[in-house]
Amino acid sequence: MTASWQEQVSLKPYNTFGIDVRARYFTQAHDDGEVRQALAEAAARQVPVLVIGGGSNLLLTGDIDALVLHMASRGRRVMQEEGERVVVEAEAGEPWHPFVQWSLEQGLCGLENLSLIPGTVGAAPMQNVGAYGVEIKDVFAGLTALDRQTGELRDFALEECAFAYRDSLFKRDPGRWLILRVRFVLSRALNAHLDYGPVRQRLAEQGVEVPTAKAISEAICSIRREKLPDPAELGNAGSFFKNPVVPAASAERIREHYPNVVAYPQPDGQVKLAAGWLIEQAGWKGYRDGDAGVHRLQSLVLVNYGQATGAQLHDLARRIQADIFKRFGVVLEMEPNLY
Repeated sequence: MTASWQEQVSLKPYNTFGIDVRARYFTQAHDDGEVRQALAEAAARQVPVLVIGGGSNLLLTGDIDALVLHMASRGRRVMQEEGERVVVEAEAGEPWHPFVQWSLEQGLCGLENLSLIPGTVGAAPMQNVGAYGVEIKDVFAGLTALDRQTGELRDFALEECAFAYRDSLFKRDPGRWLILRVRFVLSRALNAHLDYGPVRQRLAEQGVEVPTAKAISEAICSIRREKLPDPAELGNAGSFFKNPVVPAASAERIREHYPNVVAYPQPDGQVKLAAGWLIEQAGWKGYRDGDAGVHRLQSLVLVNYGQATGAQLHDLARRIQADIFKRFGVVLEMEPNLY
């Protein structure tokens, strides 16, 4: 056994739900060489591999009979600057929010709406992470990934990633591509996105008349801290369900019974419904069954009050899904990856 491989390691510190399951083997990779070494040894031993980052998008329902490879690479840099346009790059293991803060310290705009999202840089493109009207695809300049089938490195441009709502090529084919570093196109000039959620209102409350990227980031951080529990204090994976996108006719049928439904028309004619609103209307907000529950302030967030298992949280999620479908005819899809 390689010295860097550990056996029967608790994954509780490596998932934000704080689920105490064990990995058969565990190792960390700090650079490309260590990634390749871990994958090669796993292949030689015929051991499957689960790659994780910040663990903020995982629901672990049992022990992992595999090598858990934790991406621990660090590094962030300015790659290119042409006038106001600046391309930056970060290693996959970089924690996301500190990377956003670093970009703001460089005087760069574009990531401010994505402040305080848990997880790592490498995981962000997989989910096409988004918040307050901005998604990764809106600031994406490219990424470098390792093809686990061939061992070759490949650079991906925006159009090759097949980004969609909380989705991408990398999420749809999770066993093939291992993201090593990601590039973002940012700007010295602010193009503010203030019309999604209460951002503009919060800036006004804070007395900000001419917003800067840093002020927008601070406003969003304050909103998120009020709405979302800190995983260090209460286990959770942020928003647990995607906002469902339904045909306009379906949204109208719901509106007939619930005139105050929270809905956002989409460019393709469909309508995005607020999953949190649906769950709250169904009475699940603040629900608790043992240590598995729905957050009392944000019905989109499932929480572990201490000793909940992944299976208990998954069961709660399925009960919510069944109830929402029965009431509204809407299918809720989980955001976290289930293992």
